[in-house]
Amino acid sequence: QLIVALGAAALGLPLTAYAQAKVWRLGYLDFGSRKTMVDSGRHAALIEGLRERGYVEGKNWVFEARFADGNADRLHGLAAELVQQKADVILSSGTVASHAAQRAATTIPIVVTNVGDPVKEGLAASLARPGGNVTGMSSATGDTVQKLVELLIVAAPRLKRIAVLNNPTVSTQATLLPRVQAAAKQAGKTVLPLGVHTLEEIERAFTTMARERADAVIIFADAFFLQHRARIAALALQHRLPSIYPQAQYAEAGGLMSYGADLNDNFRRAGIFVEKILKGAKPGELPFEQPTRFYLVINRKTANALGVKLNNELLTRAERVIE
Repeated sequence: QLIVALGAAALGLPLTAYAQAKVWRLGYLDFGSRKTMVDSGRHAALIEGLRERGYVEGKNWVFEARFADGNADRLHGLAAELVQQKADVILSSGTVASHAAQRAATTIPIVVTNVGDPVKEGLAASLARPGGNVTGMSSATGDTVQKLVELLIVAAPRLKRIAVLNNPTVSTQATLLPRVQAAAKQAGKTVLPLGVHTLEEIERAFTTMARERADAVIIFADAFFLQHRARIAALALQHRLPSIYPQAQYAEAGGLMSYGADLNDNFRRAGIFVEKILKGAKPGELPFEQPTRFYLVINRKTANALGVKLNNELLTRAERVIE
């Protein structure tokens, strides 16, 4: 090794050119599907973020990805598979998958790519010092739900009743609903909460919205909803309901508007956490990151189909308008 080092120094070459690099095994656990991860751009963002840190797939790391395809009951077994594969780091997406990874991998470092509130979800003791083996990034959805109400009212000033599609199996969503109700009440609007966690229940919920005369709909952040974003957007359009979502992928799938953090950027930044951990950092000592910017995306085609007039207030706020 000394001879190799001296030879490398003489030639001005990095030692890594001669050393046999370790091939790291990165696990990934997702409630949704592989197709959703690819189509949303998250897979590409993750690969790019790792490449920026010098990690090239197939060269110095391999990907062990597991997808539950919308079936939460599969997550525990899939997480156990990643443990058996001896993953060096496990990345997880969303609350349900992150809990499954946390239960199965008690010593393997876990990097969460998005979760509403890691402290309230029991994934971290605090944002600054998570403790345990979990760190990562928050989507800070609790900070944006009131804004969803405000933007809907700007888009449809005459609306009186706002439906809210939420997943009762995700505990933090129960804390978001009162914030929406408070914001709606302040504006003189009422709220129709609808808890769903199957595709059939989503279909029935939109029938209920029509029967109960809802004028618009808010969709809470949820991995299950993201999996069915195209169907949800189509149902909102079919029932002529202006809709707003927490992620841009919904607007790209035909929803009227989205407002929230850029979660693809979270996947890109996951590479920073992975690099620190592989170099010896303890996940419990790496602070959870929170987004600093939130983006409004508007689908003009959907707005035209609904007869929603995009006034200057909305257009000037929009980061992107989908034509």
